[in-house]
Amino acid sequence: MQLPDLAIMPGDEIEVPKELREFMLEKAEETFLGQKNGAQKQYRYGNLHIREYGENYLVHTDKIDPRQDPIGHLVYDAPEVLIGLACAIFAGSHTIKKTFNKKSKKSVIASTLTSSIVSGYLGYVATKKIKNYLEKK
Repeated sequence: MQLPDLAIMPGDEIEVPKELREFMLEKAEETFLGQKNGAQKQYRYGNLHIREYGENYLVHTDKIDPRQDPIGHLVYDAPEVLIGLACAIFAGSHTIKKTFNKKSKKSVIASTLTSSIVSGYLGYVATKKIKNYLEKK
């Protein structure tokens, strides 16, 4: 089956009813790459990211196919993941430096994990909101 001409701009997402079963391309590959957002399954076909839900598919294009260039995909399509990881690493390393000689080993591990998780999540959420705001402009 040939890929239909879809004018999907990066960041836009379209809904395709499951009745249009022909839409599911034979060459699309099921993948774990990408956020499922509650989807039952997700597929990739080139730069198309297809999420399967109960009644429909949600489809969007990525600027870069993560199977071809994972780092480029994170930089251009999912910078919130990179920022979240950077915040988590920075907060964790900073917490270890501050508390390493002052507290017990268990306390250091707990405070490092807590600060990493909280900082990573806040960095991710803030970057996602900024990205969504800029895409709507």
